[in-house]
Amino acid sequence: MTLSLTLPLGLAALASLLLPVLVHLARRSEQRVVVFAALRWLQAEPQPRRKHRLDEIPLLLLRMLMLAALALLLAEPVLFGRPDRTPRVLAAPEVDVASLRPDRGLSDARWQRLAPGFPTIDDADADVPELPPPGQASLSSLLREFDSTLPAGTPLTVLVPPVITGADAERPVLSRAVDWRVVAGKGPASSEPDTNEAQPATPTLMVRYAPDHPQGLRYLRAAGAAWQVARGDDSPGQTDAEPAVTVAMASAPLDGRRLAWLVPGPLPDAVRQWVAAGGDALLAADTIAPEMEGASVIWRDSTGPLARGTRLGRGRLMRLERELSPAGMPILLEPDFPQHLADLFAEAPPQPAWVDGKAHAPRVGATPYPDLPRPLAPLLAALIALLFLIERWMANGPRRRAAA
Repeated sequence: MTLSLTLPLGLAALASLLLPVLVHLARRSEQRVVVFAALRWLQAEPQPRRKHRLDEIPLLLLRMLMLAALALLLAEPVLFGRPDRTPRVLAAPEVDVASLRPDRGLSDARWQRLAPGFPTIDDADADVPELPPPGQASLSSLLREFDSTLPAGTPLTVLVPPVITGADAERPVLSRAVDWRVVAGKGPASSEPDTNEAQPATPTLMVRYAPDHPQGLRYLRAAGAAWQVARGDDSPGQTDAEPAVTVAMASAPLDGRRLAWLVPGPLPDAVRQWVAAGGDALLAADTIAPEMEGASVIWRDSTGPLARGTRLGRGRLMRLERELSPAGMPILLEPDFPQHLADLFAEAPPQPAWVDGKAHAPRVGATPYPDLPRPLAPLLAALIALLFLIERWMANGPRRRAAA
C-alpha cells in the first residue's frame, strides 16, 4: 500500500506542534504565599536559577499527536492499496448459470449479472435470471461500464447466449482481454430471429403550402405515389387506402406526424410548437426559422448540401437548402428521390436486434482506467475527534483537579 498526499502544502501546519510545547513551558504551578512572623526579619537569599522542565508529558504528547493528525488531514492523504482482483464472471440475463457454476472452473470467481447495477448472483437465485426492463443500456455499454470500474489486471469472463439482443452496431473495445464464452441460453435471445416480420411502413406526409407558392407540390405528390406503390396501395382493391401525401392550405390544422411546410416567410409559432411536441417538419428554402442557424447538414448529393436539420423539443426541424425545382434540385427527377425523402423523415435507426454471440467478442484497445485511491479523510477526522475527547478528559479529569 502506498500513501500519497493530494495537497502536500497542508503539512506546513506541522509547525503548530510548537504550540503545546510552549504552553507547557510557560505554565506555572499555582503557589500560595504563607506569612510566618518569625521569618519576617530574615535576610532573603538569592533564588537559584530555575530550570525549564516539561510537566505532564503524556498530555503534551497527546496534544502534539492531535495537531499532527490535523496537519495530515489538511494535506488530504489518499491510500493506493492493493485492489480487489478477484476474478469476475458476468452472465447475460438470458444465460442459465445454475448449471454452469459447478463445472466451469470459476468457483472462486465473483458472479454478477450483466444488467444495470451488476447485481451479484447468489446460489439462491442463480437459476432465476432477471431480464432487464425494456430501454435499458445496451450490452456493449454495460460491458464498457463494468470494464471502467474493474481494477487493472482483474480476470474477466463473460457468458453470453448464441444470439445476443440489444447490442451496439460494433464490437465493444475494452481495456483488458476477456474470456468470452458462448453458452446455451434460454428466453428470447436463444431463439432465431423472425425473418418474416413486417417491414417498416412508408411515411405518411402532410403538405401545407401557400396559394401563391405552389412550387414543388407535384414532386411531393409523385413521391407519395411511389410510397403507395411500395406498400401495395395501388392495387384496384385499395381504393380506400390512406394516401401517403395529403396536401392542404397553410391554414389547415396539423393532424399528422410528418410535415412539409412550403410557405415562405417566418415560421409560425403554431408550427414551432407542433414540432416541439414531437413532430418532424421539412421547411422550404425560403422559410425563415432562427433555429436553423448553424444546423448540421443531413442530406447532400454530388452538387452539395440539400437539407439541414436540428432538434427542437421532442421533434425535428429540417429545412431545404434549395428551391423545390429541377433547376435547384436535379435529384427531384431521379428515380430514388422518393426513397431519399423517406429516409429524411425516418426515425433514428434502432439498435441491432440480433447479433451473433461469437462475432461480438470484445476487442482490446481501450486505455486502462487508473485504480481509484481510497481517501483517508474520514478515518483521520474520526481519529482527531477521539484524540480531542481523550485530551479533554486528561486535561480536566479528577487526577488533574487533585494535582491542582
